[in-house]
Amino acid sequence: MSRIFTTSVASVYPHYVTKVEKKGRTTAELDEVIRWLTGFDQAELTRHLESGTTFADFFADARLNPDARLIKGVVCGVRVEDVDDPLMQQIRYLDKLVDELARGKAMDKVLRS
Repeated sequence: MSRIFTTSVASVYPHYVTKVEKKGRTTAELDEVIRWLTGFDQAELTRHLESGTTFADFFADARLNPDARLIKGVVCGVRVEDVDDPLMQQIRYLDKLVDELARGKAMDKVLRS
């Protein structure tokens, strides 16, 4: 099992914030992207961050957006659509969305709308 599965989302979240803010995006936009992927509302997202939920439990509780399958591309040298482990693929989806947001991609494109 990968170590990321037992890592808390809250411990990685500040790195996501730093990454997107450094590129002129906002925490609100980051949260919107996470909510789009997971189906959480802001209160649910906040609760997961405050309670130190692991990535495994975070995605087990999520209602994954049906359009998540449209997320394609490479993150950390790995093509997200080719990841076999469903949980690892969901984590890579999140990484890819954060990357796209940080790269300045338009929000409607990031959210596959």
